[in-house]
Amino acid sequence: MKKSMFIGLLGMFFLLTLLFNSCTSTKIISSWANPSGQFGQYQKVLVIGLMGSKDRELREEIENSMVRILSSHGINAGSAYAEYGPKAFDGLNEKEAIKKIRDKGYDGTFTVALLDRKKQRTYYGPSVGYYPQTYRFWGHYRTLYARIYEPGYYTVSTNFMLEANFYKLGSDELLYSLQTKTSAPNSPQSLATEFSEVLINDMRSKGLVK
Repeated sequence: MKKSMFIGLLGMFFLLTLLFNSCTSTKIISSWANPSGQFGQYQKVLVIGLMGSKDRELREEIENSMVRILSSHGINAGSAYAEYGPKAFDGLNEKEAIKKIRDKGYDGTFTVALLDRKKQRTYYGPSVGYYPQTYRFWGHYRTLYARIYEPGYYTVSTNFMLEANFYKLGSDELLYSLQTKTSAPNSPQSLATEFSEVLINDMRSKGLVK
């Protein structure tokens, strides 16, 4: 009987672990795709992170993660940071920038912009818990129950809002757009990974990639 209960509890533990790991803190706010857009038509796609210098690590992680996941779905992609450096398009007009990108064989661009970053302060109220003291009769008789008191506390987390837009290079035609919100990511890498996975799954659901 004890063995079967142990096996049952063990199975429940693994199930809960699986469900926990499958959850993501990145949620879609809005998503749109141009009915005429097909990603298979493009030879090479440039991923450009639109973020300030203080978010350099996040930009690199976003671009690299996007390149990996797009490439795994048959889309030839490259990172703007790796290809051109952090200030490759500074001082260039639109024509000059597009030429610089085209010269590397790119005919599509995927921009990823950090729209917003907000700190959120959350208060967790005090809690009281009880557990039975069953080690000795007299101890149980005197205390009946041990009381555990946990005072309230605050936590501060950061929420990120990202937007990805895919453009046909050399035109103003927007073919795909996605906005997401990520709550309290563990690191720039986890934020980039979650965002890229949510994006590619949304693109698959719209039939843009296989």
